[in-house]
Amino acid sequence: MLNLSIFYEIVFNLKEIENTASVSNTRWLMLTKTAQIHIIPRPDFEIKINKAVHFALATQYLNSFINHLDDLNIQYSDWKDTPNKDYMRNDGINQIYFQDPDGYWIEVNNDC
Repeated sequence: MLNLSIFYEIVFNLKEIENTASVSNTRWLMLTKTAQIHIIPRPDFEIKINKAVHFALATQYLNSFINHLDDLNIQYSDWKDTPNKDYMRNDGINQIYFQDPDGYWIEVNNDC
């Protein structure tokens, strides 16, 4: 299993940037020029997983992204947990869900 920062770098093609806030094991990844993802290790912290608690990213290339997940052997599903299936919401947006190595849920959709 990939560690968290490597997972986000490979899955989303993110670049690690300098953590200017502290001298710690927290890793910062550039999402956009104005947005970052911070990977904050808490090995003794109890993680409660709930699919309704997730973050979502959008791409106009959802099918290509799904192929990328397939190439990485990362399982994804629709909201109802149907494996390897996307889901079309009532507003016409397609979405998929998958989990990072710690089990946190991520949605990727084509709402661009």
